[in-house]
Amino acid sequence: MRQNKFFQYIFLILCSVMMIYPIFWLVGNALKSNEEIPKSNLIPTEIHWENFADGWTAIPGFSFAHFFYNSFFISVCSVIGTVLSSAFVAFGFARLNFPLKKFWFGILMMTLMLPTQVTLVPQYILFKNFDWVGTTLPLIVPHFLAVSPFFVFLIIQFIRGIPRDLDESGKIDGCSTLGIAFKIVLPLCMPAFITTAIFSFIWTWDDFMGQMIYLTDTAKYTVPLALRLFLDTSSAVTWGPMYAMSLLSVIPCFVIFIVAQKYFVEGISTTGIKG
Repeated sequence: MRQNKFFQYIFLILCSVMMIYPIFWLVGNALKSNEEIPKSNLIPTEIHWENFADGWTAIPGFSFAHFFYNSFFISVCSVIGTVLSSAFVAFGFARLNFPLKKFWFGILMMTLMLPTQVTLVPQYILFKNFDWVGTTLPLIVPHFLAVSPFFVFLIIQFIRGIPRDLDESGKIDGCSTLGIAFKIVLPLCMPAFITTAIFSFIWTWDDFMGQMIYLTDTAKYTVPLALRLFLDTSSAVTWGPMYAMSLLSVIPCFVIFIVAQKYFVEGISTTGIKG
């Protein structure tokens, strides 16, 4: 038994090293000079802290603080919209009875299987007709319309695990349907909401395709688009500052996950075992 656990620990350690190696590689390259980056050594022979200062002001006319602000603004708005809209839709499917409920739930699940590329062109045409191309509206407004069926389904599963006796108690006390939602059911869904918020923030923060399509003004660029500006074909690429800014770009997601890890694990485990 002890021998089996020993090999299990060795296997887990090896898997952990494989998973964390890209982070070490990114940190090492962020501290190297341009000449040393092509080399295979993981630890830089000479540490270049100036890569962070150079990368922070590498884009003419803007600092990376501007791009971080744009990313935070879009991500926070998307999180708020996703949590609010998904909560309302999930409560309706989990607790209310209405005509063709199973049919509409099936449609919701079908949209979960649609690849993003299928809806890309119709969405672009729609937003172009709205004259939204070049603004942040295409990246924010859809999140207030529960366009992410994954989050709706996740919250539905959590609500189904909440005893309906609580709803009946609320009705006896005179609560309306909205009263039951706001005072009883939804406050108990905080772990699921936090899980939704974490996923939504990370996916929006890391989104490159949507931001590249709809944002055309450098002043509205987010961090992923700003990092692309380092790859200028007309001049030499400053790899060190680019890797330094790439390292800074992963810190917000890492911090948010660490801070909310307890609720994240609780939300995932609870929605997974209750149906």
